[in-house]
Amino acid sequence: MAKIEEYIPLVGQAVIDDLRLLSERLKGKVIQHINSTPVGGGVAEILNRMVPLLRELGVDTKWDVIKGEEQFFGVTKKFHNALHGRAEEITQRDFDIFMQTSQENIENVDIYGDIVFVHDPQPIALIKKKATNKWLWRCHIDVSDPNLKVWGFLMDFIVQYDSAVFSAPAFSRKLPIRQFLIPPSIDPLSDKNKELPEETINAVLRKYNIKKDKPILIQISRFDRLKDPIGVIDAYLRVKKYIDCQLILAGGTADDDPEGFKVLEEVKEKAKNDPDIHILLLPQNDIEVNALQRASDIIVQKSLKEGFGLTVAEALWKAKPVVASNVGGIPLQIKHKYSGLLCHSVEGASFAIKQLLSSPAYAMKLGENGREHIKNNFLITRHLRDYMLLFLSLYHPEDIVNL
Repeated sequence: MAKIEEYIPLVGQAVIDDLRLLSERLKGKVIQHINSTPVGGGVAEILNRMVPLLRELGVDTKWDVIKGEEQFFGVTKKFHNALHGRAEEITQRDFDIFMQTSQENIENVDIYGDIVFVHDPQPIALIKKKATNKWLWRCHIDVSDPNLKVWGFLMDFIVQYDSAVFSAPAFSRKLPIRQFLIPPSIDPLSDKNKELPEETINAVLRKYNIKKDKPILIQISRFDRLKDPIGVIDAYLRVKKYIDCQLILAGGTADDDPEGFKVLEEVKEKAKNDPDIHILLLPQNDIEVNALQRASDIIVQKSLKEGFGLTVAEALWKAKPVVASNVGGIPLQIKHKYSGLLCHSVEGASFAIKQLLSSPAYAMKLGENGREHIKNNFLITRHLRDYMLLFLSLYHPEDIVNL
């Protein structure tokens, strides 16, 4: 784990000095993060990096994870899809299952934080344990057009929180409590984002029997229908009619996503007749993810719906040309034709990929612009600053700054 001083060459001494000043004002406060899984997905990834750095800065920060059976996470996956606007049949039984597990967590999860920071819908009902401490609800997904039945159910809990946090203005909804807008971030010194020697990259390619004899397209995401891996294959097949290339679909599954293995099987079925499609169920190995991204010529993120889409920030940080859907938080990271190419369909994605493969100088310039944009806006040092200001605002509402 990188030390805070190691970020100075990337962001400057003044940024680190500011973080230390803010942390001093939080002395004596305990921050308790709660989410639904210790690994898999962007929330766990951010907390794995942020919690140790906050502790190093002197902020007493803990992290707890709720428990749940497959049935509970099946329901919360339906909630997740429905909040993104996808058609889902939500029944009273689903709400009953959610509340049954929530009640077990209410009874078993120890709440000790001066500030309790609850992430996403799965642990939202813990607010029933609210006493004199401060509670924050962090919504990492886009709820601009949710299933109103699910949203109404969650609102009964949300209104009991002191404040809510969203990733972008377009993601949020009108609430009777204060809202803060804080985009997520990547850690440039993590195993997933740090510079790698060429021999490490080549070793990972050899492990998965991937040759560099033709351009490599890659999408790295959970095997999730909202990430549209089938659509990525369709776009690749269109490109391949004109330019010989290969496709890597790589990712894992999250503990709280029981749908993942079913989607993986569907992807394998779609790809089974093409030796140039590599489908990799990766272990929790960030070095391998990093190496695969760095070995690729173009990185794709063809999500149908998206929260913020940290895989885009990771790709841009590596100065890679990116083709991504114009959904969720992706357009906050990509300015079309400046720091990447945005698309709206399989046809649009294939056209953009062909354009970049045919114009390597243009592809390189997009990658360079993308890296600079991520450096200025989406690194973990900015995220640490925003969170500490958020914590302080709970005790000094008159000094609220626009985060």
